[in-house]
Amino acid sequence: MPIIQVEDVSMRFNLAQEKTETLKEYAVKLLKHQLFFNEFYALQNVSFSVEPGKSVALIGRNGSGKSTMLKLIAGVMYPSTGSVTVNGEIAPLIELGAGFDMDLTARENVFLNGAVLGHDRAYMQEHFKNIIDFAELWDFVDVPVKNYSSGMIARLGFAIATEVKADILVCDEILSVGDFMFQHKCHQRMEQMLSGGTTLLFVSHSIEQVQQLCKRAIWIDHGHIRGDGPSAEVCSAYVAAMERGE
Repeated sequence: MPIIQVEDVSMRFNLAQEKTETLKEYAVKLLKHQLFFNEFYALQNVSFSVEPGKSVALIGRNGSGKSTMLKLIAGVMYPSTGSVTVNGEIAPLIELGAGFDMDLTARENVFLNGAVLGHDRAYMQEHFKNIIDFAELWDFVDVPVKNYSSGMIARLGFAIATEVKADILVCDEILSVGDFMFQHKCHQRMEQMLSGGTTLLFVSHSIEQVQQLCKRAIWIDHGHIRGDGPSAEVCSAYVAAMERGE
């Protein structure tokens, strides 16, 4: 049985045709039915499935619908039409700092994130040392996260998400942040998870990272699937299309 099943999914957003300066103006126009919208489809009739333990990349240009698809799979959003079925526990790494309270320290955020992921305090206490060791943040563990750099936040988020066991790791451009050595550590950790049976759904603009981590790639173009197959073949077709200016 697939661990991820996406069936005929479309995601529609309404874009206001005119600008409103204030919330009051927006509310008045809404009540008077004077607000008009343009419909924008981030995804249209997308279907695919992922088997347990597989590594799959979503590739495509900015605005193609990749991140929207990840958010639908992670349960952050729900599709306008179609269905997304996930048969397992997800560790989402979609946005830097998502799930963090920026006024709390790293120590406090570890336990907060653990609770969000469904783990009790004792479980997170057991894994706390490994998390901070991996993130290399012992000197800043009791500093509010709002004072962290984006790279430090990424390290903490990645360490939490990959220390606690999950069936599916959903990762969006997270490896583009941080220095070379930490990126190398992340790659090693993800390869260990894959060898242990974790399913990876990965978004990156780095074709090298995609081919290194994922055996399969799904190319999304303007909300439609344009290619789906071995990552080397799909990535080559994607790069060729970009070079042609498509």
